[in-house]
Amino acid sequence: MQKYYIGTLNNISKVGLNRLTDNYELTDDLDKAEGIVVRSYKMHDMDFSDNLLAIGRAGAGVNNIPLDKCADRGIVVFNTPGANSNAVKELVIGGLIMAARNTYEAITWADSLEGDVAAQVEKGKKQFKGTEISGKTLGIIGLGAIGAKVANAAHALGMNVVGNSVVVSPLLTAPCKIYDSIPEMVEVCDYVSIHVPSLPATKGMINKELISHMKDGAVILNYARPDLIVEEDVLEAVKSGKISKYMTDLADENLINVPGVIATPHLGASTAEAEDNCAAMAVDELMDYFENGNIRNSVNFPAVTVDPKEGTVKACILYKGIEDISSAVKEAVGADNVCGLTDGKKRTEYGYAIALIGEGTDTSALEKIDGVLKVRVIG
Repeated sequence: MQKYYIGTLNNISKVGLNRLTDNYELTDDLDKAEGIVVRSYKMHDMDFSDNLLAIGRAGAGVNNIPLDKCADRGIVVFNTPGANSNAVKELVIGGLIMAARNTYEAITWADSLEGDVAAQVEKGKKQFKGTEISGKTLGIIGLGAIGAKVANAAHALGMNVVGNSVVVSPLLTAPCKIYDSIPEMVEVCDYVSIHVPSLPATKGMINKELISHMKDGAVILNYARPDLIVEEDVLEAVKSGKISKYMTDLADENLINVPGVIATPHLGASTAEAEDNCAAMAVDELMDYFENGNIRNSVNFPAVTVDPKEGTVKACILYKGIEDISSAVKEAVGADNVCGLTDGKKRTEYGYAIALIGEGTDTSALEKIDGVLKVRVIG
């Protein structure tokens, strides 16, 4: 079997890299690499070698990777949704409790005390009296892997859980009323936590209009993406008291030392376990693509998985803007030589298809199809 070279950017968990088999070799020469595993390194200004076939992002967000640039070059970009979900869930639950019990403010105050601390603590602790989360209502926008785990944990702590989601993860086991309308949902919520990707439809979704539907004194938690909120609208709501606290893992210069805002420095996936899980999943995705042509969890090409079939090879075809790839493939290699073709469900103009073609068939014509970006033959 062909040997593949894998480059890394950032420190990638050895638990993940150790999953590479003898068919793979780590390299510091990125021009030589067929695959790259990356965490947060910004790749937008990089020049990609013609050897590069795929990038595995050890994490969920891909803002650091130029997706269209990669797609145009026939470079598949994978991410690892759900691999860090437990780590993020735990941080969100910590944020819920921190908001309810005013622990950050209390710790900051206690750290400033001098002299007879015990006496001052007994006298001053009442200013930090909070509430319990048990019996309160948590509204979750986005019930994917993270949102579902947050819902389950919150329910286990006695919270009522409601949600809004395009797709509901099978991980959700807690009772959860699903609302079609986010404004209607937030009207009943003491806490609102958002767990959706950054898309045109989700950017700025927590804004002045939505906040106007929230309970007075509600808490907003954003441990997902910074652009899901309109920051100035949230800060104004905190300043006015409409929102009692804004809890986020996405600290920036506007969120530091602001009363009512508690911003952590993007700790969501910063656990040893999450880094191991993300790296292992990214490596597995790259190996499955290199060896079998299968695409799972790509953010710039459709998902396609095809089992091998005796007497055939897999022609793995990345393309752009072709409306009928099946007819184009049959015309290129002869319809009688095509034993099956699976075309992934496209979300954009970029497509991916795997054709099972009889052994010995000349596949060179596939690369000449107008719109084909890259062809690999496996088997």
